[in-house]
Amino acid sequence: MADAAANPIACLLVIGNEVLSGRTQDLNIQFIAKGLGAIGIPLREVRVIPDVRDTIIAVVNECRARFDHVFTTGGIGPTHDDITSECVAAAFGVPWEPHPEAWARMERHYEPGQFNAARQRMATMPRGATLIDNAVSIAPGFTIGNVHVMAGVPRIMQSMFTTLAPTLQGGVPVQSRAVHAAGLLEGAIAEGLSAIQDRYPALDLGSYPYYRLGGNGVALVAKGTDTAALDACIAEVTALVEAQGKAPVPGEPAV
Repeated sequence: MADAAANPIACLLVIGNEVLSGRTQDLNIQFIAKGLGAIGIPLREVRVIPDVRDTIIAVVNECRARFDHVFTTGGIGPTHDDITSECVAAAFGVPWEPHPEAWARMERHYEPGQFNAARQRMATMPRGATLIDNAVSIAPGFTIGNVHVMAGVPRIMQSMFTTLAPTLQGGVPVQSRAVHAAGLLEGAIAEGLSAIQDRYPALDLGSYPYYRLGGNGVALVAKGTDTAALDACIAEVTALVEAQGKAPVPGEPAV
């Protein structure tokens, strides 16, 4: 867990056999990482795990003990393999039961007779859970303890996260500074970058090669919460690029 003076930290669990098999490409990690960074909750780890009861329970328990926040995506739909909700209940050692407010919302939403047993699963949650509203398809996510359970469908997950984010106690927003240079080779600056990173241990300094029709190059990105350190770090990086006879350009290269 983060100490009291530091930003809270987070882990994301992507749950679903379809992601591990390659059938479905995950589109949620980037959205969540950027959203959390903006409110000062850096995402420190992402795991992709299967729809297997024992695995979900064990990983949820491990991660909720290590991180200030654990976010999950996937496995809260109406079908037999949507088992995330009941596994989270087991991880917390509480009953998995109809949530009164979720049940009432969904019962009002569907025509008489359409709120069937499959849909009722989406209103069944760990005892004590609080709801995460879903403006897209009514069925809510939920929070219990420091675990936030959301849908895997990107549009629905984004709706849930947008509702959830303002309720989270974050820290100083994570910011970035970047430069890039065409024709720059990573090997030529590796030693210098390492030395700069050592001088700014609270920052994350990354080197990212890119390949374009107009020429290859490297983008150099510093991330952290200390704006003065970020400015000083990227100034040193810029000087390092110039020492290689390359022209540094502020920002990251266009996609």
